[in-house]
Amino acid sequence: MITNYKSDSVEATEAIGQELAKKLVPGSVVALDGDLGAGKTQFTRGICRGLGLDTEDVCSPTFTIVNEYVYPEDKMPLFHFDTYRLTGEDDFLASGLDEYFYRGGVCVIEWSSIIEGLLPMNTIKVTITGTGTTRDISIDTLEV
Repeated sequence: MITNYKSDSVEATEAIGQELAKKLVPGSVVALDGDLGAGKTQFTRGICRGLGLDTEDVCSPTFTIVNEYVYPEDKMPLFHFDTYRLTGEDDFLASGLDEYFYRGGVCVIEWSSIIEGLLPMNTIKVTITGTGTTRDISIDTLEV
């Protein structure tokens, strides 16, 4: 099922992510795609907030590839990926990053199209497009 949203601010983008978080369970994968600066990290910050995680340190893991948000310990962890610098699916697998899919947390993957063929069947696909402060956010929850 595809749901479309309009966002006119960082706060609105985060709020949409926070709303999506209510539907996430351990093992959920959220695939984020959109242009550079589209708001993928803000959307992820909203998901973290919706899961009850501290959002102060949420930033794009451009150079580290994955950030783990596992505090407070009684909350479901979120694993935040940025696959922009990977050369493809083989690079993701060689790094052992696919193991995160089975760690009982939520995986949010920026630039997910780079590893499209590795995404689990029930991956939630989010596309963010737009310029300036206006964003169109499309969420495909792939209800099966």
